[in-house]
Amino acid sequence: MEKSKDNKMGYVYAMQAFFAWGILPIFWKLLSHVSAFEILAHRIFWSFIFLAFFLFWTRQSKLLNLLKQKKTRNSLITSSLLIGVNWGFFIYAVNTNQIVEASLGYYINPIANVFLGILVLNEKLDKLKFAALLLASTAVIYLTIDYGKFPWISILLACTFALYGLVKKTAGIDAIPALCIETLLLTPLAFVFIIYKIWIGTSAFFAGNFLTDIYLILTGIVTSFPLYWFAKGAQRIPLSALGFMQYIGPSLMLLIGVLIYKEKFRHEQAIAFGMIWCALFLYTFSMIRNTKRILKSKVN
Repeated sequence: MEKSKDNKMGYVYAMQAFFAWGILPIFWKLLSHVSAFEILAHRIFWSFIFLAFFLFWTRQSKLLNLLKQKKTRNSLITSSLLIGVNWGFFIYAVNTNQIVEASLGYYINPIANVFLGILVLNEKLDKLKFAALLLASTAVIYLTIDYGKFPWISILLACTFALYGLVKKTAGIDAIPALCIETLLLTPLAFVFIIYKIWIGTSAFFAGNFLTDIYLILTGIVTSFPLYWFAKGAQRIPLSALGFMQYIGPSLMLLIGVLIYKEKFRHEQAIAFGMIWCALFLYTFSMIRNTKRILKSKVN
């Protein structure tokens, strides 16, 4: 009974995380009058403040021990740079009316994970996953040729987040302490940038707009809570379920971009998205099938 309740809460946590990530473009649009670099600086700074308070409140104070280990420290430095770049480009994409292209990046991300698994971790692909990888790669090539423009935002978002996931997987550190250190490493630069903008009089912070000040402070909370929910969900539900649910986020982004902000959904984008969705179906089906085989073998 207790295990079943824990499992249900896992799905609730995961749903909260992916739904929050999916509707995040609406929040960033509230700050569309602020430059992407300034938003990024505040997102890093306030995320660190919030996470540090959260870890202090929950009495998790082993951050310095993590930094003392050379391998762990190098992994955290790398992951902090990757997540900083990813956040920055996502904010830029939203505030320059490219939400649809950003959503494509997060659809491509699972396929990028597979690609990195082959190259770096020497993972083997079954026929379905190989077909999914081939189909997704074809979609990107088609979009580039037919659209006449390389989808660089999509590729950058997919690759930086996939590399971030790879570093996190090999480092093996809990999500919240790791993100706290990642933001800690970037916070000095972010803080200097915030102070510099205020000093020269071009900052949106403390510029007389109270709502803008509140939104910039809230960037820390809207960043940290979904990650916390994701970490809690990942501990409680099967990886196959988590993998399937991760498509909720980019699907919501796509709908928000097209229906709310009236971004164009071109013919070539529709074809490319269709190919990506087919690839994701093959990928997810393969993952669920393999998970069932592993569970069945354990029972037998």
